[in-house]
Amino acid sequence: MVTHTGEKPFKCDICDYSTIGMSHLKLHMAIHTGEKPFRCEHCDFSTARKQDLKRHVARHTGDKPHKCELCDYSTAHRSHMKRHMITHTGEKPYKCEICEYAAAQISSLRAHMTKHTGEKPYQCEECGYFTTKKGALAKHMTKHTGEKPYMCEVCGYAAAVKGTLKQHMATHAVVKPYRCDQCDYSAAQIAHLRRHKAKHAEEEN
Repeated sequence: MVTHTGEKPFKCDICDYSTIGMSHLKLHMAIHTGEKPFRCEHCDFSTARKQDLKRHVARHTGDKPHKCELCDYSTAHRSHMKRHMITHTGEKPYKCEICEYAAAQISSLRAHMTKHTGEKPYQCEECGYFTTKKGALAKHMTKHTGEKPYMCEVCGYAAAVKGTLKQHMATHAVVKPYRCDQCDYSAAQIAHLRRHKAKHAEEEN
């Protein structure tokens, strides 16, 4: 019932953190103790949370037992397969009660509802960070774990976020589609072109 009442009876003796369950409190206490009992057998990675280790190990093994019968998609997680199947059916069963928005995934509807409520339902159990998006929380968690799962196949560069790796990969690309209209300079990323053009503007002033 505490999930409905909002009550958080389990309180940390060291700081102001409180939570709905003892298991959450035990995870939180690892911040104060620095304990990371869950260790990867393949590398030096360790974490305070069992589920973080499970996700990490899947990247080593590459095991993806759940395969789509309609396309080549495969995944390590059954829940991911369920979400994927909706891309074939086009079904959007999750509907907003306030407006006409409909979503294929419950997580998308929850994220949408925060626009109406202003709520930030995704909370970091280690530092209290709040966000409206599950993906943003996952990105934030890499600050605590130190994990950098996205690896460049060209040079070995590792990134915590997929978008950062994508930007890095552009540095290897031969194609530089963003061209300066004032000189022969070209860039792989539009941000680099903008910085370059700012130099032209400074020279003119």
